[in-house]
Amino acid sequence: MPSCVDHRLRARQLPDAINRPPGAKLSSVEQSPCCLPYTELSGVRSVEHWSMAMGRVAPSVDEGTGEQRQGVVGLGETVGELRAAYESGGTRSLAWRQAQLRGLLRLLAEEEVAAFRALREDLGKHHAEAYRDEIGMLVKSANAALREVEKWMAPEKVWVPLIAFPARARVEPEPLGVVLVFACWNVPLGLSLEPLVGAVAAGNAVALKPSELAPATARFLGDNIGKYMDAAAVKVIQGGAEVGEQLMEHRWDKVLFTGSPRIARVVMAAAAKHLTPVALELGGKCPCIFDTMGGSARDLQTAVNRVVGAKWSSCAGQACLAIDYVLVEERFVPVLIKALKSTLKRFFTDSDHMARIVNARHFQRLRGLLQDPSVAASVLLGGTLDTKNLYIEPTILLNPPLDSAIMTEEIFGPLLPIITVKKIEDSVAFVRARPRPLAVYAFTKNAALRRRIVDETSSGSVTFNDAVVQYGIDSLPFGGVGESGFGQYHGKYSFEMFSHKKAVLTRGYLIELTARYPPWDDSKISMMRQLYRYNYVGFVLTFLGLKK
Repeated sequence: MPSCVDHRLRARQLPDAINRPPGAKLSSVEQSPCCLPYTELSGVRSVEHWSMAMGRVAPSVDEGTGEQRQGVVGLGETVGELRAAYESGGTRSLAWRQAQLRGLLRLLAEEEVAAFRALREDLGKHHAEAYRDEIGMLVKSANAALREVEKWMAPEKVWVPLIAFPARARVEPEPLGVVLVFACWNVPLGLSLEPLVGAVAAGNAVALKPSELAPATARFLGDNIGKYMDAAAVKVIQGGAEVGEQLMEHRWDKVLFTGSPRIARVVMAAAAKHLTPVALELGGKCPCIFDTMGGSARDLQTAVNRVVGAKWSSCAGQACLAIDYVLVEERFVPVLIKALKSTLKRFFTDSDHMARIVNARHFQRLRGLLQDPSVAASVLLGGTLDTKNLYIEPTILLNPPLDSAIMTEEIFGPLLPIITVKKIEDSVAFVRARPRPLAVYAFTKNAALRRRIVDETSSGSVTFNDAVVQYGIDSLPFGGVGESGFGQYHGKYSFEMFSHKKAVLTRGYLIELTARYPPWDDSKISMMRQLYRYNYVGFVLTFLGLKK
C-alpha cells in the first residue's frame, strides 16, 4: 500500500470496530468495497470502472467526431424509472416522505462505521471531524425534517381582498417532480445527503450524483441508499464528468449543483436547453475581519480558537465556508500571530487530526499558490509540503501581494493570508471591493462596525464572533449571492427549494361584480378605482349610486 495511505489509515483512533489488531477477522461491514485500501480502489477512479445504480458503464461513440467516449448503459431508462416513480403519485404522501427520512436515519446509524471508513479513505478525516461536520449534521437535519414535514406540507391560508369576495385562497406546496443533485467532494456525505433530506421531504424523486473525487464515499452511497430508501424513487448515479454531461442531456425539474463556478456555468448552459431551474452552491473567498477584542485575553483566545477551528479543522480548509483570509489592524498583528501559533500547536498535536488534500492535482495547485515567487517571502509559519501523504502544514502568510493568485482565487486549503489595514473600519471597503462571498465573518464587539458590515457588504451570510457554525443552524438559510451562488437550503429552506408554491383560489356564486364586464361606463370605472385602492366604503357608495 502506498505510504500516503499508510499515513492516512494509521493511528486514526476510530471506534474499536475499525481499529482491529493485525490479522483479526473483519466484519462484513468492514469488508465493504468502500473500505478497501487505495491500491484496490485506484482502478475505479475512471468512469468505466464504476458499478452504477442504473446500469453498467460501457463505451459509446461520439456521432460528431467518431471518437469513443464513456457512456452509461441504461441511463435513459433510469431517468424514466425516476419519472415513473414520481408520476405514480407515491412520493407525494406524508407516509412515503417520513419513510424515506426514517430510512436515511437508519442508514446513518447502522452504516456509521462504513461511513467513517469512506470519509477517511477519501480525505483522511478524523472520525470526530467526520461526525461533527457530516454524519451528526445529517442526523440532526433528518430528525428535524421528520418532525416538521407534516407542518411544511400543510396548505397555508391567505387573505382574499373584497374584490374577489366570496372566495377562499390558499398556497399549497407541491413537489417539483424529478430532481438532480450534484454533490462536491469536500463534504462528500453531507453535501450529498443534506439536499436529499429536503428533496424527499418535499416529495420528489431524486437522482444523486456524488463526486468521483471522493470515490469511497460515492461507493458507500451507491451501495447503501437503495437498501434503506425507495430504490425506485431515489437513485445514486456514479461516474465522472462524462456521466454528469450525459445526465444534463435529460430533462429535470430542478438541478442543485455544488462545486466550482467554472463547472456551474456548464451546468447552467445545459439546463437552459430544457429551461430547467438551477440552484448553485459555489463558495468564494470568505473574509474574516478580526478586531482587537477590546483587550480581553479570554475573548481573544476564544476568537482564535474559532478561527483555527473554522480554517484548519474543516477538511483542512477545503470547505466553501472556510475562512479564506483575515483582515486585521497592523498594530494588532503580533498579538494575533502569537495566539494563532500557540493554538495551532495545541490543536494539532498530531497531524492525523487534520484532513488531507483530496488528490495530487489539488495538492499541486496549492503548492503553486504557496511557492509563487511573489508570495514565498510572505510565509510566517508553516509551509511544509508532504507530497507522499498529500499533507500541507497549517500555513500563515502576512500581506502577500493582493494581485497574486492566493489573494484572487479561492484558496480551498490550509493556507491563511493575513492582510493588514490601518483601521479595522477599512476592512469593510476591502471586502466590498471584491466579489460577493458565501460568508463574511467578523470578530468584534463594535456594534457600529457590525451594523456597517451587514449594511455595506453583500454575502450569503454574515456571522459575528464565530465562523462556519451558521451551516448547522437549520433556521438559517444556506446559500450564496452573485458569484458565490444562488438558491438556499437547510431545514425548511430545503423543503422550499424543492417545492413549488401553488396558488389555489376557490370562488362562490353568491355575489357577482358586474363592474368587471362590459359594456363599460363611468360608474364601473369608479367602482374599480375604489376597489383597487381598498376603499370599500367608496365602492359601496358608488355601487349604490351615491358617489360618482
